[in-house]
Amino acid sequence: MRTPTRAGQWRAVRATAAAVVAAGVAFVGLGPATSAASSHREAPLVAADPAVDNTDLYAFVSPERAGYVTFIANWQPFEEPNGGPNFYPFATDAVYNINVDSDGDARADAVFRWTFQNVDKRGGNTFLYANGPVTSLDDENLLFRQTYTLESSFHGEPFKTRVKDAPVAPSRVGKATMPDYGKLRNDANKRLPGGWNVYAGQADDPFYLDLRVFDLLYGGDLSETGQDTLAGYNVNTIALQVPFSDVALKGDAKRNPVIGVWTTTERARTRVTGQTSPVTGDKVQVSRLGNPLVNEVVVPASLKDAFNSIDPSKDADIPAVVARVTDPELPKLIEAIYKIPAPATPRNDLVEIFLTGITTKANGPIKADLNSQLNNADVDPSKFRPSEMLRLNLSVPVTAQPNRLGVLAGDLQGFPNGRRLTDDVVDISIQAVEGAAQTGKLVDALATGDKVDANDNAFGAEFPYLALPNSDAVNKGGGTGGGAPAPAASASAQAANPQTTPSAFESGTGMTAVAVGTSALAAGLGTLMFIGWWRRRNAAGL
Repeated sequence: MRTPTRAGQWRAVRATAAAVVAAGVAFVGLGPATSAASSHREAPLVAADPAVDNTDLYAFVSPERAGYVTFIANWQPFEEPNGGPNFYPFATDAVYNINVDSDGDARADAVFRWTFQNVDKRGGNTFLYANGPVTSLDDENLLFRQTYTLESSFHGEPFKTRVKDAPVAPSRVGKATMPDYGKLRNDANKRLPGGWNVYAGQADDPFYLDLRVFDLLYGGDLSETGQDTLAGYNVNTIALQVPFSDVALKGDAKRNPVIGVWTTTERARTRVTGQTSPVTGDKVQVSRLGNPLVNEVVVPASLKDAFNSIDPSKDADIPAVVARVTDPELPKLIEAIYKIPAPATPRNDLVEIFLTGITTKANGPIKADLNSQLNNADVDPSKFRPSEMLRLNLSVPVTAQPNRLGVLAGDLQGFPNGRRLTDDVVDISIQAVEGAAQTGKLVDALATGDKVDANDNAFGAEFPYLALPNSDAVNKGGGTGGGAPAPAASASAQAANPQTTPSAFESGTGMTAVAVGTSALAAGLGTLMFIGWWRRRNAAGL
């Protein structure tokens, strides 16, 4: 692998961070009704099926274990801790996958597959999840629990069972029922042959941000910031730690250090809801996630379900995506709202970052090699396919003191070179889209970002790293709805009392007008972006 020069590193820093924002160019245009965090509730169909909804994917070199890489994949967003009596099991009629591409052909060279089974002792006797203190995973007081089977396939070979009937850490019912949840977590953390570590169970949602970005970019004046929207919520987590040699091309991470990662969920093609029978027969992909913020804020609503159903090998057949990446929408919206000039277009560097990874071998504008599979010595360039996935260079040394702004701040181990739990995706995006990646300077007016700079719970130093699931209620009472709305003043009353006449802002000639225009712009651009792909899809009979 070529080592980037200092100048090349900074060009990579600038362009990479800008490309991150390509995934977030439509924040405002989506409107408040589609509020999503990373990939929480991003598409109509999967929003109605939360057990199989991918929320986030993380991939990073294990800081405490040399030569190992960790993948963390989360499902089922917005798990309120008190959501009993059934709480939040994994779906038993679904397949959960972590996929790794090492040769750049946009197809999985390694697939890690989980299926789940219920052990339900409640029968007709009780509604309780547990009927007493639970001190171990096989405690008789734990009336409902799950197990999983983990299988793996390399290079298209038949799947091999790695572990069967392994315990899932249960949903955290509360402190009285589960007085030492840390012990339950530890008991569910399994070491497998080959040095693998695997964990499945509930955890604190590690993604942090203020989702009021959808309210006219934080209220139109940055007054709506500083609230971690996901604080207190949990997710279902699958974490896996494997040697570099299991995922690197030809098992050689020194010659071939770059991998691409994405997660998928599959269900049976014909499914009767409410049944918990194992997955058999033909399956279809219903959820997909690589980089954060792609499906929910780039893909228009009418095509979100279609995006969830395809694999990265088809991404190169969507040429209109390039136009959306090279001329992103968000800078225009910020200019309209905050009067900060948008950077000049076209942003050709974003194409390289977003679809190929950073490399000098794609004849792109960035003169550095960081996280493209084309940088692998044994890759066949003729088989390389541009595609959307989370790319990670395993050879970049672990940062002693990670910077939350990742590559934007010169920390080459950070997002978008993989994604660590501490990487601040939203602040990276806001700054980069405003040209900080090109000028080398943060935009002062937006320097504080969303004012959510870390997760509400600290991460651990060892696998599986995630904070324990929350047990206190998210809703502490005292809602913010403000009660019933006041009666609207009549037109004659407003004319008689000028103080009640709407201001320019309220009447739609200011910020509101921008919001209306944004909705129309987003709809138009979204349609143009995918029309070519949609025609190909119909012609192929998909």
